[in-house]
Amino acid sequence: MKVSLSSTAARGAMAAFALLVAAYFCYFSVRTARAEYYIRQDTLYGYERATQIEPEDAQNWYLLGRHLQYSLEDQDPQRAISSYLKSLEIDPHSTTTLLDLAASYESEGNVADARTAFLRAQKSYPLSAEVFWRYGNFLLRQGELEPAFVEIRHAVESDRFRAAEAFSRCARVEPNVNVILDRVVPSDQDVYLAIIQDLVGEQQVANALVVWKRLAAMRPKLALSDVFLLVNSLRQSGYRQEAHEIWLQSVEFAGLAQLQTKDSAMWDGGFESDVMGQGYTWRFSKALHGVQISFDGREKHSGQRSLRISFDGNSDISFRDVCQAVPTAGGTAYELSAWMQTKELTTDKGVLLEMRARDNTAVTTEQAHGTEPWKRFAVTWEGAKEDQEVDVCLRRDPSEQEINKISGTVWVDDVTLIPVKKTGAWK
Repeated sequence: MKVSLSSTAARGAMAAFALLVAAYFCYFSVRTARAEYYIRQDTLYGYERATQIEPEDAQNWYLLGRHLQYSLEDQDPQRAISSYLKSLEIDPHSTTTLLDLAASYESEGNVADARTAFLRAQKSYPLSAEVFWRYGNFLLRQGELEPAFVEIRHAVESDRFRAAEAFSRCARVEPNVNVILDRVVPSDQDVYLAIIQDLVGEQQVANALVVWKRLAAMRPKLALSDVFLLVNSLRQSGYRQEAHEIWLQSVEFAGLAQLQTKDSAMWDGGFESDVMGQGYTWRFSKALHGVQISFDGREKHSGQRSLRISFDGNSDISFRDVCQAVPTAGGTAYELSAWMQTKELTTDKGVLLEMRARDNTAVTTEQAHGTEPWKRFAVTWEGAKEDQEVDVCLRRDPSEQEINKISGTVWVDDVTLIPVKKTGAWK
């Protein structure tokens, strides 16, 4: 009987203890839930209530400080600093809190305490890209360029996505692009490409050219699409020679140099590449009314394929598509040529090749008609005094005949624009 009473008492004590523990955890769970409820309100009152309900939670004090620092309605930098300091009493190694405390000190003109907070953040998280970044920018604002460049470089090395912004910010205080490339950003293909894209977006094409020279010296492996924006921006800004030089370099870096026909000013005259629509590539639409444009690997004059253009016979189409911008040299005449094959190509107006200069003068080849095997079509252009880009396009004019709806197919291959000896004088 004595053992039974003891066992009963023990079980009772254990049950009471379990209830006490459950009540304890229930109390704190409810308290935590209430604090989270107020935090979700995202108001000054809500954050204050959360700190009152759970004053030992560092996160609550941090969130109150952040609200007081950044809220437009409740901004109070001094209270924000006090809240951050309270949070750090509980969690002295919070990097996020230290960084925002540093920003608050700086906003109040307290540079010394801001620096101390940044250095504490570095100790708490020595390899943080965010800490490197924010401390580096703080040093920039203080005019301490050399240590700032070191910190920002560490940030970019840890997070390459910061490269373009790092370059932009440092360029505000250091106009020499080469200094920034030497000291701030690592020599990396993706980093340089990101900077170039950003500079082009800001219309700083001259600086973009400086970065490109660094990139080209690395002989990177690129896709042609990586340079479309730069090349197009240079062309539009009057840097046409530089645009073409970069294009030729990029063709080599992309492993497509074989598509630059020897002696021809055109690129990919055999339509071997799927790269199109930008720079010095072919431009055309595959969804034109009454026309279907595609590549054909069965019918070709040379290489792996040709360009096939089929007309459906439902309309009298005015067609000037499949174009390429081509740089030409002043004082030079050129022969424009292409090989074409036709099958049942109707009407008196067939397909021809046209070269149009900047002053809107043009030369055209003979027209391809009917059903003919591969035949070379060519015309000579006497050139211009100055360097310029010309447009080379396939063209079909409307017919004036009663039966004018064109049908049939033409294949085009091996388009070239080759310098030749001049036979006449310029106008």
